[in-house]
Amino acid sequence: MINSKELKKRDLYLNRLIAFQDTEPVKVVTGIRRCGKSSLLKIMINHLMQHEILPEQILEMNFESFAFRNMTAADFYAYVKDRILPERRMYLFFDEVQLIPAWENAVNAFRVEFNCDIYVTGSNSYMLSSEYATYLAGRYVEIKMLPLSFTEFLDFQDFEIQETEIPLGGIRKLIFDRNGRQYQSRELFDVYMRYGGMPGICDSELSQEKALIILEGIYSTVVIRDILEREKRQGQKKITDPALLRKIITYLADSIGSSISATSIGNTLISSGLFKDTGSKGSPNARVPSAHTTQSYVRALLDAYLFYEIKRFDLKGKEYLRSLGKYYIADLGLRNCLVGFRDRDRGHALENVVYFELLRRGYDVAVGKADNAEIDFVAVRDGDRIYVQVTESMLGEDVRRRELAPLQGIRDNYAKIVLSLDPGLYSDYGGIKSLSLIDWLLGAVSPA
Repeated sequence: MINSKELKKRDLYLNRLIAFQDTEPVKVVTGIRRCGKSSLLKIMINHLMQHEILPEQILEMNFESFAFRNMTAADFYAYVKDRILPERRMYLFFDEVQLIPAWENAVNAFRVEFNCDIYVTGSNSYMLSSEYATYLAGRYVEIKMLPLSFTEFLDFQDFEIQETEIPLGGIRKLIFDRNGRQYQSRELFDVYMRYGGMPGICDSELSQEKALIILEGIYSTVVIRDILEREKRQGQKKITDPALLRKIITYLADSIGSSISATSIGNTLISSGLFKDTGSKGSPNARVPSAHTTQSYVRALLDAYLFYEIKRFDLKGKEYLRSLGKYYIADLGLRNCLVGFRDRDRGHALENVVYFELLRRGYDVAVGKADNAEIDFVAVRDGDRIYVQVTESMLGEDVRRRELAPLQGIRDNYAKIVLSLDPGLYSDYGGIKSLSLIDWLLGAVSPA
């Protein structure tokens, strides 16, 4: 396991920061709390110092530090101004900057007044959808950070991936630990599915007890700091019931990949006993949460990057639909922490992994609708498109027919694939590729 003080590179995100280094836009790194944003800033600082940027040119502020507690925007501006070297280009790094009220005023002033390159992180998308967009529209670039991918998870656990050619053609990925012992990719993938990809899990030695303590801490931080405390800072009163918030989180975590509406959430909370109806329908004492209330709570969860919503796209009408959406959770370890470790809905958990991997690879992702058929994912990138079905196994004839039918009904030439843990003997069904999901995650097969 890695030393907790050792910084592992996240090249996907580091390269995106480097690509915008010394350009005018403010670099804004967003993502769920504890996904690695602070470490990414430190890695970027190391990169700068390895390329002849002097330590005195770098100013670093973490607003979760007690040293900056109760700092105002004016204090923030004065603190930075006092440390600017007029004859040098400065590199400013502000971690969890949304904790400073009116922070955007100060950052905008730095951009205008000083010769500087600015990097900030935030754990709530509200900072971009409201304040920041108003002050710096067109003058920031967002780097969306996610928990570890499967390949990053292996790297953080000090596993090495080696390639070997298969006699019948193609490449197989072999996985070894630091002592040279070989592991099956499937057993390591099962560990990833169980504990998720939060970087802090690497300090747990993959002990379930330690992992749960870490995950519960992350969950509490997201709920308390990024949702409830943010409401107080903004002077809003939309999220007023912590118990209801937690019940909606549990419901969404239990329902990843399922079609959901705000009304159905409220009704299900009542029918499942997660929420008590203390009055009759229509009574002023009824505790059924309204659709508007539920939408506000779900919006807060999306803003905190705990859940991601995926829309439906009509392949014939070429438009997004307003019908029921689906939600996926940012990390399966957090889900398992909330609803328990189980395999009964493994198919939706696999969808969750594929959805976020497509996002990492730069795709815009939607659920596809073609007449009465549904395609798990329609992924678009740079004008190209792939259709993706996800299932646990392609060994059964009924399953093959179910997964292939929606793809067979699409009459275009874009790539169509089925990803599964057991793809079977056949890799091609009339132009539809049946691929190993794990090999796809490890980059051993294409497309995508």
